[in-house]
Amino acid sequence: MRTLVIIPAFNEARSIGKVISDLPTEVVDQVIVVNNASTDETEQNAREVGATILREERQGYGFACLKGIEYAREQAANGNAPDVIVFLDGDYSDHPDELPNLLAPIQQGEADFVVGSRILGKHNGMVEQGALLPQALVGNRLACSLIRLFWGVRFTDLGPFRAIRYRDLLSLDMQDQTYGWTVEMQIKAARAGLRCAELPVSYRRRIGVSKITGTISGTVKASWKILWTIGRYAATPVSQTSAPGIRTASQ
Repeated sequence: MRTLVIIPAFNEARSIGKVISDLPTEVVDQVIVVNNASTDETEQNAREVGATILREERQGYGFACLKGIEYAREQAANGNAPDVIVFLDGDYSDHPDELPNLLAPIQQGEADFVVGSRILGKHNGMVEQGALLPQALVGNRLACSLIRLFWGVRFTDLGPFRAIRYRDLLSLDMQDQTYGWTVEMQIKAARAGLRCAELPVSYRRRIGVSKITGTISGTVKASWKILWTIGRYAATPVSQTSAPGIRTASQ
């Protein structure tokens, strides 16, 4: 199974090398770092540990992820299509060495899309104290409650550490360019009837300050965009039946 890892990165010079070095080479075929208009040594440090570098000057998490998908399409056109795309943050808050756990349900033919849940990890004692800020906990709970209300699908987290089959990712036709990327993917996966799974993942305090929950303006902008995205799709008719539910590790 060919696995392509996409890491959006904006000013993550201190952490990006650690993230890439901790990825298990036995399950990763290529690591893409999308330099999202960084002003520090993010690009240089990522290249030094073997990552392929893409540049996206338009700032925004979604813009960076879309750039990575564009690269995957180019690879597919040349006969090197990945089977699975993994998204991972560059701040070293996630544990890259847990990637095999996320890939397992896809490898075993049990899921098309797997979200690493920090909330399930917190329940299992896998989250460092203070790593998940109160505003993140509240925002995740609200967003996941609304997804369940509108689409009858249970998620516990909008965590950035996730794996999805390449062909299914393309079918979702992702569009968001900023803060609504993760929630858009989960909504569209539910609406499309993908086989979804959530697994507990570890989480630690990030290196540096979060561009979202670390500032008031970032928190407000992200919250508004997530709620707007949910409202937008709630008001849009679904042409297919929703997914029957989310299978977690405890089910």
